[in-house]
Amino acid sequence: MTLGQTVRSSVGQKILMAVSGIMLSLFLVVHGIGNSMTFFGSKAFNAYAEKLHSLGFLVPLFELGLLAVFLLHIFLGLTLFLQNNQARPVRYQMEKSSGGRTPGSRTMPYTGVVILIFLVVHLLNFHFTDHSIPISDIVRNVLRQPIYALFYLSALAVVALHISHGFWSLFQSLGINHPKYNATLRSGSLGAALALSAVFMLIPLCTLLIKEFLR
Repeated sequence: MTLGQTVRSSVGQKILMAVSGIMLSLFLVVHGIGNSMTFFGSKAFNAYAEKLHSLGFLVPLFELGLLAVFLLHIFLGLTLFLQNNQARPVRYQMEKSSGGRTPGSRTMPYTGVVILIFLVVHLLNFHFTDHSIPISDIVRNVLRQPIYALFYLSALAVVALHISHGFWSLFQSLGINHPKYNATLRSGSLGAALALSAVFMLIPLCTLLIKEFLR
């Protein structure tokens, strides 16, 4: 089988989906570490942002690469979703979770749409904005608004649900699958998703509830 045939095959697309998911997950980890600077105060967070901006042309280059990976992930997700629907044109009258179905797996396409909307709002609030204003002030001004804080908390809960199954699917797509370890892998995937999302969720919570946060 040629490389082109592999990429066009369902198995090849699942592997690409897993690889793009790994790359996006690594970005989330790095982004979470960077955002955790908010807990050390505005000076630390602003210094982190300034350090990133000092990388010059590498920043937009990385952003373009990340956008390409994200678009690939969306395309593969839609393709596999449509393929699955075509393979099973008549839906079961009652879906059961006994075969490994979870809330995360059943809602992947829909949580993906919510995440896309969330990313657009997030970029409008924090990326396509006035960069002459310190990032700590921008974060504080946005997340001090209860509506935005609630939106971010809700969206991040959806992110946790999405990546909990994403991590699990990653293992399956890469062939890491054994009845002896599957329960541990599933629990670990959920725990990792919750831990990663918790870091992000603490920021709007602290900004909204703690007056001196990011001062």
